[in-house]
Amino acid sequence: MTGRNKKDASRITLGALAAAGMSAVVGLRALRKQHVSFSGRTVLVTGGSRGLGLVMARQLMAEGARVVLCAREEVELARARDELQRGGGEVLAIPCDVTDRVQVEAMVSRVHERFGAVDVLVNNAGIIQVGPLESMDEEDFDEAMNVHFWGPLYTTLAVLPEMKRRGWGRIVNVSSIGGRVSVPHLLPYSASKFALAGLSDGLRVELAQDGILVTTVCPGLMRTGSPPNAFFKGDHEAEYAWFVLGDSLPGASMSAERAARKILEACRRGDAEALVGLTAKVAALARTLAPNMTAAVLAQLNRMMPQDGSTERFRGSDSETPLTRSWVTQLTRWAAQRNNELLH
Repeated sequence: MTGRNKKDASRITLGALAAAGMSAVVGLRALRKQHVSFSGRTVLVTGGSRGLGLVMARQLMAEGARVVLCAREEVELARARDELQRGGGEVLAIPCDVTDRVQVEAMVSRVHERFGAVDVLVNNAGIIQVGPLESMDEEDFDEAMNVHFWGPLYTTLAVLPEMKRRGWGRIVNVSSIGGRVSVPHLLPYSASKFALAGLSDGLRVELAQDGILVTTVCPGLMRTGSPPNAFFKGDHEAEYAWFVLGDSLPGASMSAERAARKILEACRRGDAEALVGLTAKVAALARTLAPNMTAAVLAQLNRMMPQDGSTERFRGSDSETPLTRSWVTQLTRWAAQRNNELLH
């Protein structure tokens, strides 16, 4: 290529980049005008029978949304449905394992029959496995990936045709700060949440042209009441203790109600990403600006944690000690009572 041709090619490239930049600015201004209400819209919340999903469902119904809950546990799902119905809203509860694509497609068909197309999808279903790498096996990683990656992909693919046909939709993928910064003793969880964040970011880019806005949510610690239903390996009582204590500290964690409001506001605005909570924002900033230091701090934290490699798995509710039943975890236990997290 001659010098002149190279200059021409450079001009063309710069022109294309400038045009793309102008288009992006125009598109961003247009998106800022799409601040929407949930009133009268059909919102599907996976993992909606308890915890954060149930809290978001309450807030959505208070705004006048038609809410669809799905979860695997039918008893918990029925309790959540009954609570929401007592509030006078429109609610549909469908037992569904989101890791099974056939069940997901059948669920979305039922939603279409009852309410019509899904306007907003909130991929919230989750599972937490806590313990050192030595205690985890391949099944733990498979389980986490099935729930956190394949589940959101299946639900997204099921609702996309109608969203594309109408040229409008909102999708919220609840990842975690663990999907931006890998935390010790949460490796299957963090790896699968990283996968979800990558999927969500890519969906945002590809679906914007169809009028569908995808929001990736990365919350920090939240007092949803979930520790009793998390799974623990290794020295399960010690693992449960650090996990539930961190979950209970007001300065380190935020209430599920506040987190839910921030997530729904991000969806309402159509934000690309929402880092929810101070811990999430600080951790993400540290990982970006000082990755080596962040890794060193986390490695030191790992050395201080229990190192038992036992592969036997226990629920948090089976890992209680006098410390975890004491006043220091009271906020988490109150949240568990409010948010349908207690086993009955």
